[in-house]
Amino acid sequence: MKNDITWSAVCDIDDILPNTGVCALVKDRPVAIFHLAGANEALYAIDNFDPNAKANVLSRGLIGNLGERIVVASPIYKHHFDLKSGECLEAPENSVNAYPVRVEGRRVLVAVH
Repeated sequence: MKNDITWSAVCDIDDILPNTGVCALVKDRPVAIFHLAGANEALYAIDNFDPNAKANVLSRGLIGNLGERIVVASPIYKHHFDLKSGECLEAPENSVNAYPVRVEGRRVLVAVH
């Protein structure tokens, strides 16, 4: 069985302020999309639900890095989630899903399985 990726448009790249996140409902799933600006501009998408706090808040977290890892700190308990993998650094058993994200023209697209 072939696993085709379905891309969903969520917003315009200009709708996400640099170095912040937004939440979008993609295939009935709340997804946090982050726009990192600067020399290493990139987009990341992970689940918005923080399993430690049991709340949809990750898109409101602060973006930073721990060593080489780019992370978001949850605004409630400050757990760090790796934006590439979704791994929760303090409680790996509470990691979240990470999703492919890309830009076509100015539109941000996310693929949720």
